Amino acid sequence: MPLNEKQKRHLRGLLHQRKPVIIIGGAGLTENVMLELESTLAHHELIKVKINADDKAARRAIIEKICAQTKSELIQTIGHTASFYRPADEPVITLPKK
Repeated sequence: MPLNEKQKRHLRGLLHQRKPVIIIGGAGLTENVMLELESTLAHHELIKVKINADDKAARRAIIEKICAQTKSELIQTIGHTASFYRPADEPVITLPKK
């Protein structure tokens, strides 16, 4: 489900009014956090996640693991906040055509 730049731009516009719904703390990416990510993506489609890891490499590793395990796409990262998109079974967000 690779998104093109026009679709990502549309999703970034929708992200402005959203706040992080999940915060990953010092324990890192636990099984419970992954279950919550799955549930939240299934319900909201587009989410922000705050990742409290000290260095960029650790944040990048967590982001890649989230994308791989949830089959979501990274929309953007700003500081400690990453945004992910995965269409629901019955999508609520309508993406522009490619």
